[in-house]
Amino acid sequence: MPELLLELLSEEIPARMQKRASEDFRQLMIAALKARSLDFERTRSFVTPRRLTIVVEGLPERQPDVVEEKKGPKIGAPEQAIAGFMRANGLLDISEAEVQEAPKGSFYVAVRKIEGRTASEALPDAIIEALSKFSWPKSMRWGEGTTRWVRPLHSICAVFDGEALEGSFDLGGGLSVAFGNQTSGHRFMAPEAFKVSSFADYREKLRTARVILDAEERREIIANGARSLAGEAGLSLKEDPGLLAEVAGLVEWPEPFLGTIDEAFMDLPHEVLATSLKVHQKYFSTTANASSAGDRFVFVSNLAKDRIKDGGSRIIAGNERVLSARLADARFFWDHDRKIKLEARVKSLRGIVFHAKLGTLGDKVERMESLTGELASYIPGCDKDAAWRAARLSKADLTSGMVGEFPELQGIMGRYYALHDGEAVGVGEAIADHYAPQGPSDDCPSAPLSVALALADKIDTLTGFWAIDEKPTGSKDPFALRRAALGVIRLIVENKLRLPLNKVIHSSLDAHASAGPLPAFDEVTSELIAFFAERLKVALKDRGVRHDLINAVFALGDEDDLLRLLDRVEALSAFLKTEDGANLLVAHGRAANIVKIESKKDQVRFDEPVDASLLAEESEAELFEALESAREAAEAAISKENFGGAMAAMARLRKPVDNFFDQVMVNAENRALRSNRLRLLSAIDKTLLKVADFSRIEG
Repeated sequence: MPELLLELLSEEIPARMQKRASEDFRQLMIAALKARSLDFERTRSFVTPRRLTIVVEGLPERQPDVVEEKKGPKIGAPEQAIAGFMRANGLLDISEAEVQEAPKGSFYVAVRKIEGRTASEALPDAIIEALSKFSWPKSMRWGEGTTRWVRPLHSICAVFDGEALEGSFDLGGGLSVAFGNQTSGHRFMAPEAFKVSSFADYREKLRTARVILDAEERREIIANGARSLAGEAGLSLKEDPGLLAEVAGLVEWPEPFLGTIDEAFMDLPHEVLATSLKVHQKYFSTTANASSAGDRFVFVSNLAKDRIKDGGSRIIAGNERVLSARLADARFFWDHDRKIKLEARVKSLRGIVFHAKLGTLGDKVERMESLTGELASYIPGCDKDAAWRAARLSKADLTSGMVGEFPELQGIMGRYYALHDGEAVGVGEAIADHYAPQGPSDDCPSAPLSVALALADKIDTLTGFWAIDEKPTGSKDPFALRRAALGVIRLIVENKLRLPLNKVIHSSLDAHASAGPLPAFDEVTSELIAFFAERLKVALKDRGVRHDLINAVFALGDEDDLLRLLDRVEALSAFLKTEDGANLLVAHGRAANIVKIESKKDQVRFDEPVDASLLAEESEAELFEALESAREAAEAAISKENFGGAMAAMARLRKPVDNFFDQVMVNAENRALRSNRLRLLSAIDKTLLKVADFSRIEG
């Protein structure tokens, strides 16, 4: 079946926009084709720095015919109605209409057969529709045109079944880009235009013209070439998938080269070297071992070696000179920053606003000092004085020239400067680690000082923004509060900390209150704990923990210790997997429904204590005794944090509950008996609430 090849050739597309643009345009083309009843077998999309390409395989040669029916008036309707129906549907005589039978009589029906257009006629409209609907994060106009595109659009290659489609994309202002069957290759090595007849022909001719269409292939060439060059120098390549994807989006014909870093800069911290290489130059770093940087770097040229007369010597030398200039700047910052101690920089934080309603970074540091001291008491091996010192110096490197130039190095440079000033190693490591973890792939700090400082930073941020009602909404989270909450959860869970969140949040709010009045502490704390519960569901999703079980335990409102909470959830999960647990869940639902229905009918709540003197049947007396026994046993087990034991106590309720439903008529004629039995059913829920809110558990 025929194939459509579509290529949009333009000036360079920013690397960060390429992947999304390729997929978005493919989806728009799919929608435009479906809207025209043009089915296909599959679509593929490709992107290079200069071109978006789509190939659609298995298209039909023409659209299917469509039969359109329009219902008209009844047989025997007034002549005026029939005449109007004929005019509306272009009928010269009513005999041209068909007659259809219906239960309420016969009707005239105008039947019109719409013959499908050829695919060659329909496809240009589909392409223009997709182009018109496409949007870029940033775009521009050029010349007299009014249509916006990411960069000036040079040509549109649109080939269907080996022939160029007829059509053009209107840019406004009298400008347009006509469809054709031509494209061009590499901007420098093969700029001449050439014709193509199919995707296979197009792809092969592009390769001959020094363009590798597939971004994944370009990434492999870069990665393999870079590793090979580093290995030849006795070094290892520092893997960086993000940088690899970006560089693959900068070149159409990748050619890796190996350069040498001037020895004069090799005493700079390896993080500074790597960041300067990556951020300023898009170069790949090498490593000599796990803790030291290699003296070589890999850069990627957009020119093939066989097109360079000296094999790339001048290109390598040029990149080395440019890098030396960049590293000279880094050297200046490194030398200058160390002349001022971190302690002396702390006062400058008073001049940096953290948030208009939350004060300066200096204010934040003071709050962190207070909170870190309290957190230290919950973290085994954490020295309170050292934790306070780490908090005081934690943000000081933000005033340094190096962090000003490379914000990615915040914390890391603080460690270097702290150690240079003679601070304890643990203090320096805590400064470096306190922003972590910032994502699921980040390592979580485990050293006591680092954990304390990281928790203090994140909890201060969370409580502050909750107090001023700047919470995440929908997909918007400008202050990365979801990430901060996940960081707190990981720090607690992975380090097995017994941390009373309610108390810690109150202490943090106390520190914030010194700057002005805040909402009720209990309200803020409750909302923030609920937010942690939501984030915990996300964190535990990959572990297969059910979100409804987390809800069921959190709903009790008395649990703010995340480790204990997880123990309770695990015990509940194990209980519900047993026959007793599953049946008890069903019985609870049945009891709750009965109480709900009868409460609505009587307009009465059946939550008063059960009257033991009204327990007429043996099975209801047994259930009453079993509920009392289970409640006492569960409370005793929970007090010892024996949550498995608490669940075992609940398991013993299964038989008496089953017997009650089998042998007792709840809606007895005697109103006193009926009310007492409904209170007994209500007591089942109250008893189970000792371990979880069973009403929140999905069946």
